[in-house]
Amino acid sequence: MMKDIEKLLKRVEKPARYTGGEVNSVIKNPAEADVRFAFAFPDTYEIGMSYMGLQILYNILNMQDYVYCERVFAPAMDMEKLMREENVPLFSIETKTPIKEFDILGFTLQYEMSYTNILNMLNLAGIPMMSADRDDSYPLLVAGGPCAFNPEPLTDFFDLFLIGDGEEVLPAITDLYRKCDSKKEFLKKACQMTGVYVPSFYDVKYNEDGTVAAYIKKYENAPEKVGKCLIDDIEPLPFPTKNIVPFIDVVHDRASVESFRGCTRGCRFCQAGMIYRPVRERKPETILALAEEQLKNTGHEELSLLSLSTSDHSCFEPLALELVKKCAEKHVNLSLPSLRLDSFSFNVLNEIQKYKKSGLTFAPEAGTQRLRNVINKSITEEDIYGAVRKAIELGWKQIKLYFMIGLPTETYEDLDGIAEIAKNILDINYEINGRKGGRFNVTVSVSNFVPKPHTPFQWFGQNTYEEFIEKHKYLSEKLRMKNVTFHYHDSPISVLEAVFARGDRKTGKLLVQAYENGCVFDSWSEFFNMEGWEKAFKQTGLSKDFYATRHRTYDEVMPWDIIDSYISKNFLISENEKSAITRDCRSGCVGCGINRKTTCALEGINLK
Repeated sequence: MMKDIEKLLKRVEKPARYTGGEVNSVIKNPAEADVRFAFAFPDTYEIGMSYMGLQILYNILNMQDYVYCERVFAPAMDMEKLMREENVPLFSIETKTPIKEFDILGFTLQYEMSYTNILNMLNLAGIPMMSADRDDSYPLLVAGGPCAFNPEPLTDFFDLFLIGDGEEVLPAITDLYRKCDSKKEFLKKACQMTGVYVPSFYDVKYNEDGTVAAYIKKYENAPEKVGKCLIDDIEPLPFPTKNIVPFIDVVHDRASVESFRGCTRGCRFCQAGMIYRPVRERKPETILALAEEQLKNTGHEELSLLSLSTSDHSCFEPLALELVKKCAEKHVNLSLPSLRLDSFSFNVLNEIQKYKKSGLTFAPEAGTQRLRNVINKSITEEDIYGAVRKAIELGWKQIKLYFMIGLPTETYEDLDGIAEIAKNILDINYEINGRKGGRFNVTVSVSNFVPKPHTPFQWFGQNTYEEFIEKHKYLSEKLRMKNVTFHYHDSPISVLEAVFARGDRKTGKLLVQAYENGCVFDSWSEFFNMEGWEKAFKQTGLSKDFYATRHRTYDEVMPWDIIDSYISKNFLISENEKSAITRDCRSGCVGCGINRKTTCALEGINLK
């Protein structure tokens, strides 16, 4: 097997995607492991190795003496072609073991448009796609990650799903697995653990109109609803300080420390802000120690803090100042994404980028104050223009603006507002710098709104493909300004994302059909095969509009209602109907429902 792989590596681009042996990768004796676990990322090495969750769970699993966790990624097209020609099955990076020989194969579900890659990887591994076709001689298939909060499109393929925080439940799963004599025995015991969903223990009943009527338990000890695994305190959790260092450039090639988990802002379109509640912080001294150890053990020349809103950490100011100081001493670049652009943050950014200022990013999300209120984006025009003015005065020459189109209640006046913001920023620059200000650029990036499960906007129908195209054309005309660059996302991909984000079990056959039509790497525009997808819809008789653009009623059973994110339905309905700002959780509880499971430790403190 090893010799066959070595022959292939001489004939492919970027062989380091497959060689393994990187600094800090874990080498164990496979024969001494009770459980061999393959952690699978359904995209290329460069994408997967940029995902911090992989490093976290790889580290935690390999801390268990009885587990050997190895990695597997989707091979690039050139490698896949040779693997099929030479009959080389999908293999692990660490030991080049065929994936079929592992005990557990665990996929992380980060993005709906990677689903066909999962089927392709199973095919390359020689593992039957359908869980019903796999006996105990095949690996147990497990999936987790944000997309697992609606697991239904993938229930035909996976034996179980892990919902929520994985640091505790995943080692518990591997420990249980080694103590069971069969897959059947394991699944019956595992389904009684918090955060574990075994889809084969439920039947789905449908109404005549195709909507879900009910979930029927087939195994009496299976829970009525599966609550997410929620870790109350992340401070004591193990966090990797010996991160694997890739041999080749990856998307995020840097040291990274998670400063806190969750968000208190409550943007109504944001799934992460809902499913990762409540906020749980690490202490500043812990963050600093982890960062120092990571930099020492990896040699990375850049450090980043990970969170949904970096400057919302309750001790952000002293933490940021200390990080700036330490990174300067070590000649390490510091990246602090998702900052509130207030006076303090600008001072920090100015220190970080004192000599070479890269682009400064703002995310107003909507073009008018009315629509920002509807989506609960608590940023005003005064905030936007005040921050822009400060940035330009400090020497920034590139301003990046992120917006979303297709939001609930959106009108063309809201689109006009996007162009108006870009024009006003150009005017501010001219006012400050005049004609001698040098090159100045505003980049406007527009993404298409995708309604996501467990959010206040989960009932809202997405814009049609044609509506998105029309809005893109309209904005293209409005943004024909000197020194303005306009980017927008592919509409067909956004529509398919909505289909699987809000899909039920019937969409599993759509996925299989699309894969058989040649659809893989759907998130890559150069490989996206719309013809194959359109054909799959016709072959299965399923409708894009039924899943993506259809508005849903509050009494409809959602495919993901089997999963309990601990955010109450009444709260989501209330937020969906509001057109005003809901206060930040830090100024007092807003009644989302998470307190029935845990205490919001940050409630009522440090509102900025």
